[in-house]
Amino acid sequence: MEMMNKESSSRSRLASLLLCLFLGWLGAHRFYTGKIGTGVLMLCTAGGLGVWVIVDLIFIICGIFRDKQDRRVINWFESGN
Repeated sequence: MEMMNKESSSRSRLASLLLCLFLGWLGAHRFYTGKIGTGVLMLCTAGGLGVWVIVDLIFIICGIFRDKQDRRVINWFESGN
């Protein structure tokens, strides 16, 4: 498991990946990471007609997806506070 640093999110990369894969067209992964505004946009546009979902899926897999506080979602499991 990767060590958490001040730049990494406390959100789980695995959870984000699974939410994006199965419910990405609803913006579930965006809601999970605190990005409510873009989550609503994804919900209204069916994930940007699928394009936005694919882009986010690639970003999550590569470890460059970010949460609302602009921290990278890189840890595979959610870290405890």
